Amino acid sequence: MNENMDPIARIALQLSRLPGIGQKSAQRLAYHIAAMPENDVKELAAALWQSRKALHFCVRCGNYTQGELCSVCANEERQNGQLCVVRDARDVAAMERIRDFRGLYHVLGGTLSPMNGIGPEDIRIRELLSRLGAEDIQEVILATNPDIEGEATATYIARLIKPMGIKVTRIAHGVPVGSDLEYADEVTLAKAMEGRREL
Repeated sequence: MNENMDPIARIALQLSRLPGIGQKSAQRLAYHIAAMPENDVKELAAALWQSRKALHFCVRCGNYTQGELCSVCANEERQNGQLCVVRDARDVAAMERIRDFRGLYHVLGGTLSPMNGIGPEDIRIRELLSRLGAEDIQEVILATNPDIEGEATATYIARLIKPMGIKVTRIAHGVPVGSDLEYADEVTLAKAMEGRREL
């Protein structure tokens, strides 16, 4: 990076590398940071650096943690025989927000994507199968995204697990709460019909 670059442009350039931050947002944030008191900027930089240094993957599930085990894996009340398989740590956070799931997680660290050269050996499928052999798991809930890669990953994993005699389920996909059917696309409506349940 050019050391002679304008400082605000340097800040904006780094911020624009974050997901969901476009050039205008990055520039707005850069100006905000430039206007902050120096101590606040030092605290922000220190928090980013120290937190990133302290984080690593849970040895059991692959979620982010500071210790050996993440807070979910360390909680003995969560050992209920259910294992929710997700793509990444952000998905664990999303599932935890619903406060309904009381089982454990397994973070794959990605999804299968042959077009991008990502195969089964590139994500944590081997670790998942090891866990299923070592832990008392009665149900695996596949909670990958409803896109092509997520569906392919869920199908591949289900084929591996079914011969083990473990129940395999897939989260339902379909019409979001509060939306109108007339605005839903055909794929979403088809998934909603497939995922219907008896009342």
